[in-house]
Formats: sequence, structure tokens, C-alpha cells
Amino acid sequence: MASPKQIVVVEDDGAIAEIVSYNLREQGFNVQLAYDGQEGLELIRKTLPDLVVLDLMLPSLDGTEICRELRAESATRDMLVLMLTAKSEETDQVIGFAVGADDYVTKPFSVKILVERVKALLRRKGTKEEDRDIVQHLGVSIDCHSHVAKAGDLVLDLTPSEFSLLDALMRQPGRAFTRHDLIDAALGGDAIVLERTIDVHIRSLRKKLDQFADVIETVRGVGYRLRNS
Repeated sequence: MASPKQIVVVEDDGAIAEIVSYNLREQGFNVQLAYDGQEGLELIRKTLPDLVVLDLMLPSLDGTEICRELRAESATRDMLVLMLTAKSEETDQVIGFAVGADDYVTKPFSVKILVERVKALLRRKGTKEEDRDIVQHLGVSIDCHSHVAKAGDLVLDLTPSEFSLLDALMRQPGRAFTRHDLIDAALGGDAIVLERTIDVHIRSLRKKLDQFADVIETVRGVGYRLRNS
């Protein structure tokens, strides 16, 4: 029998933290709690959970800074992060995804929906790990088994969402993806993501690809595709 997935909930509102952790435990997850940002970051580094439920507005260290720290460290860069916050403005969601969040839930929220989103993220990661391991195209390569992407000899430092987007594009070079297609193919149809968030990811991907940036083409009025040749 597979061991239970490990989840860390970082939330300064004690009542919300308790109800979220209770419902996740009821679904068979092992859950640990932290009530401020610095405590949460230390707990995540110590326990290396499968997924983090992370509030945006936290004492001592906010959620965006925690996310940046996780993505900058090799042990945590591929960790799933679901942001949980009272902020619902588009700019806050775009910022959350830009620093590497995998999904985003705004308060007030349905605990049942939150639990389903956690399950969906974990399923999506499991599915990606079963895909064909290595794909190469026009000097760019992606290895899903080792979770390494390269442009030429340069190893790319990608967030999980950027890695998934590049993987989706590379598996079907020449196909014009709409932004909605990319949400479905790379981030999962059950992710609640603004279409403009895809543009943020693509801009970041092109910057990291450097001299290989033109491998991703903009299809005017449609979305994006990986150049054929």
C-alpha cells in the first residue's frame, strides 16, 4: 500500500487552518500546520511534503516570498503549491502563478472544492511522471523522469507550471494551442487559471530559453505553438 501523501498547511487564521487540515486528514493525507511564514518555510524545508497549501498574507514572511524561496532551492523547486488567500484581484493571481504557484483558491472557499483541487494537483503530477520521459526539439530537451529541461547545454531553472507548459508544447510541435488549450494540456482542466496567466508563463519561459526563445511562436489571434523547424 502506498504511503499517505504529506501536506503542509501554512495559514495564520487558526480556524481556517484547523478546518482545512481536518478535512484533508479525513481524505487520508498526513497534514502538518504552521501559523506564520517563517515557521512554515522551516517546516516545509524539514519535512519536504508532497504539497503545500499556502496562504498569501502571512506574518513574518508572505506567501509569494515563501514560493520564491521554494522554487530557488533544488530540494523544493518541484513541490506542488496551492495558494490560499483572501485576495481575488487578477494581479494577485498573476503574481501568484508568476512566482511558481500551481493553483490558486480565494477565500471564502468551499472546503470540499479545496480538497478536490488538492487531489487534482497530486493526480496531475502522477500522470506527468508516467509520460514518455525524454522529448527533444530544435536544441531544447525535456526529461520528465529526472524533471530536467535544457536549452542547448544550459539547464533551465523552471517552475513546475513552466515545465508543464514547455512539455505540452514540445510533445506537439507545430500545433497552435489556444491559451485555454494550454491550461487544459499543461495545467489541468480542473485548474482555475486566468488565460492571461499563460502569457506570464510564456514570457518567463522565453526569457529562460535565452537564445532558443524563438522556438516558442506567438500565433496571432490564437495563442502559441512550438516552431516546427
